[in-house]
Amino acid sequence: MNIKLAQCFIAVDDHDKALAFYRDVLGLEVRNDVGFEGMRWVTVGSPGQPDVEIVLEPPLADPNASPSDRQAMAELLAKGLLRGVIFSTDDVDATFERIRAAGGEVLQEPIDQPYGVRDCAFRDPAGNMLRFNQPRKR
Repeated sequence: MNIKLAQCFIAVDDHDKALAFYRDVLGLEVRNDVGFEGMRWVTVGSPGQPDVEIVLEPPLADPNASPSDRQAMAELLAKGLLRGVIFSTDDVDATFERIRAAGGEVLQEPIDQPYGVRDCAFRDPAGNMLRFNQPRKR
């Protein structure tokens, strides 16, 4: 049996701002853009990983969710308390400079971590934490 990751999900509150970041700053390609019952899902992915996609979805992608649940999720997103993703790169310092130059909100400048990677961190326009790492050079 072979199990592989196909999709992961990131909550966003403004798909146009998210697209400007994920497509224009990070260089991910848009693979799908779908609307349904007043909600929108945009799928992006790295050209180098055609079988892995990130779905940019509403904070609570359930048309049957209560208004209070929607509000609670929106508040968690605004505080940056929802999970993000970790990207790998072959040059974390160059990646950091490119994202910072494009106006990315820096959470952590590149640093060598004790667990074997050099990484940095940003917030996307919705407040999600995104980490970028590369194996530490020996």
